[in-house]
Amino acid sequence: MTSENTLGIYIHVPFCARKCSYCDFYSVNFRKNTAEEFVNAVIRNIVYYSDFSKITDTIYFGGGTPSLLTGTQISSIISEIARNFRLSENTEITLEANPDTLTEKKLTEFYGAGVNRISIGVQSLKDSELKFLGRLHSAERAEKAVNDAYKVGFRNISCDIMTALPNQSTESLEYSLNRITELPVTHISAYILKAEENTPFFADKIRSTLPDDDTVSEIYLRTVQVLESKGFYQYEVSNFAKYGYESRHNCRYWKCLDYIGIGPSAHSCYKGKRFATDPSLAEFISDHFQSVKITDPSPCGFEEYAMLRLRLKSGLDTGKFPERSAELLKKVPALVSAGYAEYKNNVISLTPKGFLVSNSVIEYLIF
Repeated sequence: MTSENTLGIYIHVPFCARKCSYCDFYSVNFRKNTAEEFVNAVIRNIVYYSDFSKITDTIYFGGGTPSLLTGTQISSIISEIARNFRLSENTEITLEANPDTLTEKKLTEFYGAGVNRISIGVQSLKDSELKFLGRLHSAERAEKAVNDAYKVGFRNISCDIMTALPNQSTESLEYSLNRITELPVTHISAYILKAEENTPFFADKIRSTLPDDDTVSEIYLRTVQVLESKGFYQYEVSNFAKYGYESRHNCRYWKCLDYIGIGPSAHSCYKGKRFATDPSLAEFISDHFQSVKITDPSPCGFEEYAMLRLRLKSGLDTGKFPERSAELLKKVPALVSAGYAEYKNNVISLTPKGFLVSNSVIEYLIF
């Protein structure tokens, strides 16, 4: 796993073929010419941030839809990172992808470029649910994308699924879970659908169809049960993996480890500060180096560290904060007796039931 003397690099690729109605991440419509200008801007910034002081052991292409870029463009970015950072022998290089953008040829190009982990936005393996979500692919196309990725050489394949959809029952959820776990995947991110502000799904018409809290709880707990029964252990609120296949890059977010974010709306935690770029592709392309705003001049204090650690199944080691441990331990018995937490060897960790109400549990514990 990642350690404190390592560095991660995140590239935010803001292009989408069509924006999903539930998504509140920054994205714009894909255009070939603009994509090439974007890649050139990414390369300028890689040179700007060049750092050989730490070992870079994770690279993550997120979005948006990074798989809209060509294999050549992804290769040029990875090659530039290799020239300007000290990569580990087993750097985890992840590319997010939508099934409708993947062909066997393109997957071969990504694999040849050095991508060794692919994260595919499956979302559901029921066509009716995919249609509701506004996805461009079918269940059959999603399964083919996963199998093609394995065929060309990928052995670290992650899939996203969405749960708590309108009219979703535990039976329809299990249908998707059973099908997805039969595919050659090593990691699954299972996200509860939420109607975010400033998205079309925030409309009353959609929100009124979403499951109530009791149903969401039932679906979440069943998701955990099914995935763990299939060999995917829960290591974070929404993430499940076969042992050894946890997302090393995402773990650095939850462990307050350094990462540099490049691209419009990308966030960084680097050299003792958190900072972010503006959500503007035009500015990112026109600026010689991306302009950033400090969002936290002294991040990773106790509260933030504890909050992030409690998202992980490995939990919070109270022994690392002796000045706060007595205060924390007074509150633990009530959480344990309610079934929200476990306490062992100085470590507080949340149960699946605790993860369901994690915001309230964390607030109770550390504030």
